[in-house]
Amino acid sequence: MTELQKRLMEDQLNTELFQELLHQGVAYLREARQRHVYPTAEALEQLSVFDEPLPVHAAPAKTILHQLHQVGAPATVTSAGGRYFGFVTGGALPAGIGAKLLGTFWDQGTAMQVMSPIAAKLEAVVEKWLKQIFRLPDSTVAGFVTGSSAANLCGLAAGRFRLYQNLGWEVARKGLVNAPSLKIVTGREAHSTVLKVISLLGFGVDSITYVDTDDQGRLRPELLPEPDERTLLILQAGNVNSGSFDDFRAIAARAEKAGAWVHIDGAFGLWAAAAQKLSHLTNGIGFAHSWAVDGHKTLNTPYDCGIVLCRDPEALRGALHMQGGYLVTGAQRDGMFFTPDMSRRARILELWAVMKYLGQAGIDELVTTLHERACQFARGLAEVPGISILNDVVFNQVVVAADSDEMTERLLQGVQEQRVCWVGGSSWRGRRVIRISVCSWATTEEDVAVSVKSFEKAMRTVQTAQGR
Repeated sequence: MTELQKRLMEDQLNTELFQELLHQGVAYLREARQRHVYPTAEALEQLSVFDEPLPVHAAPAKTILHQLHQVGAPATVTSAGGRYFGFVTGGALPAGIGAKLLGTFWDQGTAMQVMSPIAAKLEAVVEKWLKQIFRLPDSTVAGFVTGSSAANLCGLAAGRFRLYQNLGWEVARKGLVNAPSLKIVTGREAHSTVLKVISLLGFGVDSITYVDTDDQGRLRPELLPEPDERTLLILQAGNVNSGSFDDFRAIAARAEKAGAWVHIDGAFGLWAAAAQKLSHLTNGIGFAHSWAVDGHKTLNTPYDCGIVLCRDPEALRGALHMQGGYLVTGAQRDGMFFTPDMSRRARILELWAVMKYLGQAGIDELVTTLHERACQFARGLAEVPGISILNDVVFNQVVVAADSDEMTERLLQGVQEQRVCWVGGSSWRGRRVIRISVCSWATTEEDVAVSVKSFEKAMRTVQTAQGR
């Protein structure tokens, strides 16, 4: 045994080391509600201590982890609290955090069932749960990926595979050179990850036919080009700004009948299907062929957790298939056939734990509460002079603006500088806006009320500077 191995084995069995880490983690969560949502300038300056050459000699694990906690924790964004409203970022449920910790100790690879029977089993179980809660066809399979970017890639790759196969072209073998042309159709407010995926799949963004949207960002069905067997149609469950949903029943059913492939980007919005009061927003999603959704947004699993769902298993496997003489596959579920990666951590542990912890009723309550908090936010801000609500708050998104782009930017800066809450800016329908995403289980009525007061204070400062 080498000296390094001796040292590693001692650290691996050092109960005190791991107990201290657990204590620090719990203390961080306990303090989350009192912390600034965004790091202070001093905390950010302290990060310079990490600017050092790679050490020649080893350092004690306890020293390394102590430094990481002492310097790193103050420089985190407190998305674990209830007042972080940026980028549709969910919180993390305690059961999910615990499952992730346990999974880190297990350190499972999940390419094949033989590598991790527990991960393969839970992937099969959660696949059934997802079909149930989203009310998807029995044939639907799931792949567990990093996020909706990867999920969109998988779903659209499956669509490309199926459409070309129907046209007699083996795209996996022949590629796109001399391939028949496909029609890529989506709304003008499609998420940027969709555009990235279209580029990665070799079509190029210039090949996209954009359909104009209404004042809420929904694709206008009457402007949709006539779909056919060469059409790859991408719809949206949850506009990244307004939170609006396309009319799936009117659009997807028509496209499916024509032989098109329909994909729904539902990163955060697909979970509306799980809430009784909001499920009408997702009426008709079953007409689609593939769906992308995140667990780490609305469902509040720890990062990272994305899911691709596809009702055509052959198409998904055909698009993502790989083989090798060293692979040990069998009749049971081998997750690598439903994702781009062989090397994947067992993120299914957190997803299973969170879904089992909440159950159907808990998921319904979680999703509904996020919507109610968003409505509370909109009502409160509507009472602040100088602030306008620009969207219909149908889900968890609130879009606000001041009288001019300049005032909106100053308002945003004022809110961020207070560090009471954190919101982000965006551009929507030709103007600068502030986008509020209510996405954490930890957001209370008090959190929203305090955040509204922060907006009100910042707005008064902006108006004073304008001489109003």
